[in-house]
Amino acid sequence: MSALPTDPAGRVEVVLVKGGRTKIRYPAELLHEDGVRVSVRASWAGEGVRDFGFVRFEPGDVFTEHYWLDRWYSVKEVRAGDGTLKGWYCDITRPATRSGTELVVEDLDLDLWRSADGRDVRRLDEDEFAESGLAERDPAAASAAVAALDELEALAREGGFDDLPA
Repeated sequence: MSALPTDPAGRVEVVLVKGGRTKIRYPAELLHEDGVRVSVRASWAGEGVRDFGFVRFEPGDVFTEHYWLDRWYSVKEVRAGDGTLKGWYCDITRPATRSGTELVVEDLDLDLWRSADGRDVRRLDEDEFAESGLAERDPAAASAAVAALDELEALAREGGFDDLPA
């Protein structure tokens, strides 16, 4: 499989789709691409600060993001601007797809957080997932999403994401 095309500066555009609409798009530096996993680095692309209560994403934060073309999740290492590890934010998604210089990811509402020290592992947005109707519209996708969340939670509790599977 050929490498993901980049712009002349070695950047790609990450496109996060949710509910059939583009939720956010942002430029990222391509770090790794092997036909199965794509890794990029990007600055916090949200507007202002997003305070979840257990972590804050804010301007200056740097995300090293890992996407798979054959797995139903992405894993994002989150660091403060000074390099301090905040933790890992994981999205349950359909497998990523490539289109030109774009890396397109469909968010399926389920998420997982693991703090830097590993003491806080939490499943997020299970209520949104249930309300999304995916289980009725696409039972196979819903089953794959739940299995992916279970897999990520096991990884998070067994030592984390330092050695992500290829």
